[in-house]
Amino acid sequence: MVKQELLDIRDTTANPAPLGLLGFGMTTVLLNGHNAGLYPLDTMIMAMGVFYGGLAQIIAGIMEWKKGNTFGTTAFASYGLFWLTLVGLLVMPKMGWGEKPGNPAMAAYLFMWGVFTLAMFFGTLKGTRALQFVFITLAILFFMLAIGDAMDHAGLKRVAGYEGMVCGVSAMYTALGQVLNEIYGRQIIPLGAPKA
Repeated sequence: MVKQELLDIRDTTANPAPLGLLGFGMTTVLLNGHNAGLYPLDTMIMAMGVFYGGLAQIIAGIMEWKKGNTFGTTAFASYGLFWLTLVGLLVMPKMGWGEKPGNPAMAAYLFMWGVFTLAMFFGTLKGTRALQFVFITLAILFFMLAIGDAMDHAGLKRVAGYEGMVCGVSAMYTALGQVLNEIYGRQIIPLGAPKA
């Protein structure tokens, strides 16, 4: 009988969460600057949506899969695809690939993302307070935007834009906190301890 030794295999790959959170956070801040009425919707936002909000988060989701993190995989890949579908909803009608969605369709789209985000929020209850804040403010943002589209209420969508910028900044804070805390090997940026 051949004796086999078990190898101690350690995961030495980088934490992909900061990449995903920064792709989400920075793109969210920029889109919601538009929603708040600070500047028009243009290619700056759409390029961020495709490349940083979209592709970077999908890459982070794949990296989370490699680490065996189902929550991270689902969150980052889904929100990366959210950004790609949102850009598609804006660009496809201009290319003649279908009609521009009306307010009821956009309300349904945003409401479904709100439901998904609220469900994912419950997955953060074992995580840091910072991550919980990102997800609850994102759920609120989706529901505010959905109601704004359903009621065709420009004022509510403008308020949602400011709330969305808070959400995006909180994701950036969480991401950069993870990076700096890892670099210094101690807590430089408080994230709120995860629940046991």
